Amino acid sequence: MTFAIGLFDLFAYAIPGALHLAVLAYLAGAPHWIDLAAVSRGPGVVLVIGVVVASYLLGYLAYPMGARAGRWLPRRRKRNAREEFLRRNPSARGQAFVEADSFLLLSALRLHDAGAALEATRLRTAGLMLRNSSPALAVAFPALVAQGRLMSHWASVKTLELSFWVPEVERP
Repeated sequence: MTFAIGLFDLFAYAIPGALHLAVLAYLAGAPHWIDLAAVSRGPGVVLVIGVVVASYLLGYLAYPMGARAGRWLPRRRKRNAREEFLRRNPSARGQAFVEADSFLLLSALRLHDAGAALEATRLRTAGLMLRNSSPALAVAFPALVAQGRLMSHWASVKTLELSFWVPEVERP
């Protein structure tokens, strides 16, 4: 049995899913609902496989949230790919492919020149990864701000403690 994951699956599902999993682990670990240290003491291979599978599944389940987030955010700039392409390549005006569906064109490119289509696939995949990561990062935003403030406080306390124990700091 062979298990293969493609570049599209990795970026569109697994990476955003890992962000969602990290946020869920933080939200469950901070109030001590789960003992993350006990989880990390488990068998390493099983833990890695579990994290990878959970990340992929969470990313797959979170895909609709990313799509909805993409529709909620208002578009401040109207971007039309065809207009921009024709502005850059005026000699292409009037050709049939200019009016064709972009997904159909990408499929035709994959069929006839997979190497050339790879760049468009990479860009589309990176965009999906960023879009699908946005719900996890939106949920994490308040926690990260609070954690940043707490770490800043701890750094100030540690600086004062170290200054107390290093006698040369007091001397001019």
